[in-house]
Amino acid sequence: MKRSRSVSQTVQYGIFVVIVLVVAFTANWQVLASQFVRLDIAERLFPKLLTTALKNTVVYTISGFALGLVLGLVIALMRLSQVIPYRLLAGLYIEFFRGLPALVIFMFVGVGIPLAFPGSEIPGGTYGKVALGLGLVSAAYMAETIRAGIQAVPKGQMEAARSLGFSHRRAMLSIILPQAFRIIIPPLTNELVLLFKDSSLVLFLGVTLEERELTKFGRDLASETANTTPIFVAGLCYLIVTIPLGYLVRRLEARANAAQGRS
Repeated sequence: MKRSRSVSQTVQYGIFVVIVLVVAFTANWQVLASQFVRLDIAERLFPKLLTTALKNTVVYTISGFALGLVLGLVIALMRLSQVIPYRLLAGLYIEFFRGLPALVIFMFVGVGIPLAFPGSEIPGGTYGKVALGLGLVSAAYMAETIRAGIQAVPKGQMEAARSLGFSHRRAMLSIILPQAFRIIIPPLTNELVLLFKDSSLVLFLGVTLEERELTKFGRDLASETANTTPIFVAGLCYLIVTIPLGYLVRRLEARANAAQGRS
């Protein structure tokens, strides 16, 4: 058994090495470099890449995450409510917004709401529209995450709080939710990573030069220079943010697993 496993691993490593060598010696690296790594073009992206594009991406992400977290908490509590209409409304919201692509939601926010309510404007302009679009989508996912976190807290915690004279609402806010949020920090951080990438959908809302995020900024500069280096550099900015966040998620998950093992 051990020998066959060793032979299998050796074959897999050999195939991997062969694939790497084939790619290394057959790819036209000179052409790739001229299209994706033009340093003279990359220099033209700064400082706007950081002061405008990356800044806007971060603002869009944080605002959407904040709105989604608040709305998701409300929906999660409705989902756990003993009032049947609340549970039904929460369930419909979650299924609806998890079933639709985020692009459709952004199109609804950018086009549908102005048509449905003529003369009305979403506060904050483009920033408000992006926050609303990201918040509506993320709330559906975060609601299920929060609900799972609340249900993961031992029922004895609520019973003990009620026996001490706490009302249900006070026990939920003071005892249950703090414990639930400690449990769900890793998946919430993962949702933040997803929102950071989904913020690229802002380009479908029609933004000004000062409202562009990383993807829109890279595409515009790629069209101006007839070169894909700006898109490549914008992609690197995404990685600079998402890779540390991904590492943080893994660390938080490992810590949570270790805490569960000790308990």
